[in-house]
Amino acid sequence: MESVSVRELRNHGGEVLDRVARGVAVIVTRDGAEVAELRPRARRAPSSADLVARRRHLPELDPAALRRDLDALLDADL
Repeated sequence: MESVSVRELRNHGGEVLDRVARGVAVIVTRDGAEVAELRPRARRAPSSADLVARRRHLPELDPAALRRDLDALLDADL
């Protein structure tokens, strides 16, 4: 777990929060003593309605074209 001083948090708060947003937990120290922990918030799972709405915006899939593309990329002898 990374740690930053209160001074570093004050002077580079945006950079520290960017690290937290990327999933890194950060301990904040003052005079060498740990005083706080910054960690990413747990993300909630999308609802069924959200998943259905996302599905509506996906392009149509041509199974035959997909198979041709896969056959062109993969070695069938494996």
